[in-house]
Amino acid sequence: MKTTTIRLGVDIGGTFTDVVLEKNGEPFSTKVLTTYAAPENAIIDGMHQVCEQAGVTPSQIDQIIHGTTLATNALIERRGAKTALITTEGFRDVIEMRTESRFEQYDLNLNLPDPLLPRQRRFTVPGRVDANGQVLIDLDRSDVEAVVEKIAQGGFESVAVGLIHSYLNPAHEQLVRDVLQEKLPEVSVSISSEVSPQMREYERFNTVVANAYIKPLMASYLGRLEERLKGEGVACRIFLMHSGGGIISIQNAADFPVRLVESGPAGGAVFAAHIAARYGIDKVLSFDMGGTTAKICLIKNQTPKTSRVFEVARTYRFKKGSGMPISIPVIDMVEIGAGGGSLAHVDSMRQIRVGPESAGSEPGPACYGRGGEKPGVTDADLVLGKLDPDNFAGGSIKLHPEESKSALRNHVGETLDMDAVESAFGVAEVVDENMANAARVHAVENGEDLSEYTMIAFGGAAPLHAGRLCEKLGVERLLVPPGAGVGSAIGFLRAPFSFEANRSVYMTLSDFDPDKISALLRDLQAEATGFVRTCDEVSPILSEFKVYMRYTGQGWEIPIELTEEQAMAPDAATFEARFIEDYTKLFGRPVEGMDIEITVWSVNATTPPEEVARVSETEAAGTAAQEGTRPLFDAAKAQYLDAGIIRRDLMQTGQCAHGPAAVTEAETTIIVPASRYAIRQPDGCIDVVSKG
Repeated sequence: MKTTTIRLGVDIGGTFTDVVLEKNGEPFSTKVLTTYAAPENAIIDGMHQVCEQAGVTPSQIDQIIHGTTLATNALIERRGAKTALITTEGFRDVIEMRTESRFEQYDLNLNLPDPLLPRQRRFTVPGRVDANGQVLIDLDRSDVEAVVEKIAQGGFESVAVGLIHSYLNPAHEQLVRDVLQEKLPEVSVSISSEVSPQMREYERFNTVVANAYIKPLMASYLGRLEERLKGEGVACRIFLMHSGGGIISIQNAADFPVRLVESGPAGGAVFAAHIAARYGIDKVLSFDMGGTTAKICLIKNQTPKTSRVFEVARTYRFKKGSGMPISIPVIDMVEIGAGGGSLAHVDSMRQIRVGPESAGSEPGPACYGRGGEKPGVTDADLVLGKLDPDNFAGGSIKLHPEESKSALRNHVGETLDMDAVESAFGVAEVVDENMANAARVHAVENGEDLSEYTMIAFGGAAPLHAGRLCEKLGVERLLVPPGAGVGSAIGFLRAPFSFEANRSVYMTLSDFDPDKISALLRDLQAEATGFVRTCDEVSPILSEFKVYMRYTGQGWEIPIELTEEQAMAPDAATFEARFIEDYTKLFGRPVEGMDIEITVWSVNATTPPEEVARVSETEAAGTAAQEGTRPLFDAAKAQYLDAGIIRRDLMQTGQCAHGPAAVTEAETTIIVPASRYAIRQPDGCIDVVSKG
């Protein structure tokens, strides 16, 4: 009888692919460069490495949980399938007209991002459903067949179907799908009433188009991955992390790949929430910095903040509204192009700019010695002494400091009359300030004061920058957990099986219908539970209920959480009280004399969270042994200081590393600024706190 449990978590990032294997709870991990042409190759390579570390074979793995940026990258780089959109007559240009919002009010030369599909790939059919779900004009099958014939002649691989008000009555969309599947069985089809059954046609149409655009690509990749793993003797089931922080089956992922768009960052937020629970911390700023992007998320009461709309591929200085809106359940975070591979340049105003362009893994920053000529953040970190050129990524990649200095001089220093060190300092400060500003804005938008928060940092580059970020933000405490370099992959192994079902049904509290509400929520509960049961047939399933409410006339809603009792026995007074309570927390006071509307209803079905044992925190007791010193540039003092080098695996519980210091491990390095000191906690976390 088998007693050993072996699970594998895999996160494909823009630069590195992180692989973590847990054998009876003991972790083994590695980082390998992402192979863009065939991402599954990096997974197989990393799997063999961790299996060798653990002394097991791939055939012994019981479960694989995978997250990837492939869907995101395909949308950003416009590398999806040749896709058509079928929509209602008169609404062909919705995804190009966008909304009335301008993301930069005073820019007279504002250029709006191009839609994912040009106009010639958008087709219309007659037939019309009104805002109550009633059919105003019937949709005739012959009209659909005429459009399908045009699509057949166009050689399209995938079709998105988005009709007006189909979230209330999907019959017309289902008819279009039936005709497509009958006439063009080889073509992939996505319908908005299944992908995103919510109001607001711009967001809904964009979401179904994005799903159709990446569906063939992701189906092909997931199929290849399954075959490769079978060829390596892996017989276990494969699951995918979704953007909302849970796990779905590989088949559901293939059907709704748009739900994978933020899967990697979601795993990181789950990882940070798990650490927060271990320490009993109620306010956490999650900071995840990898090779391509940095992600910042607010976590309250050990639960990441969620949203039902987010943007991909923001094109204008990462401003809200400049990207492609995707209407799916997602962990709410801000993501900017600030990673180790983000490239630096000097703009026409003689200012240093970093990102969003990234060197990725091919060719990588200049210091990789693979042909990269432009300086990346990693080059600046190397010159400033944050990295050991002989022990980067556990020694698997040798770095070349002279290449970094040359790139910094050529692309930054010559223009600004600075040497390599000044250029590196400028690049590092710019990228740190970019991340600090993103965190400040995110906190303000959510009505939070970051000085009350603890930062949890993970990802290969985050521990290098987190200490300086804390100085800028006034955050007193920083935790860097074990396995920080592969934090998102570990988060996959902590996530529950879950699926969120939602639907738009407009209702005011003055027209409250308890029977209709309870029936709607039971339907959503059954739908979400059905998805979870495709992954886990035996575990108990918890249901989380949420409604989106606003005052009449307002343009956006706020999420209101309900208990199961409140949801199953709905009462107008309870809904009103919950809305006023949360609205007041966000905006300071309620609005008197206004009716309240409900626009979206949501049920998240999830398996119970993993039980977390609290850490018994320790005080400082002794100083950690140093393996030597090296010059480390301290940004706050603007000079090199002699920094102690401490191996993380040799630090004992309670031992301290006084800044400036570099706490090293195979997958990252923790930089402790002169203003801080670090304590090793009993669970292996490095607890970095202010000396003041």
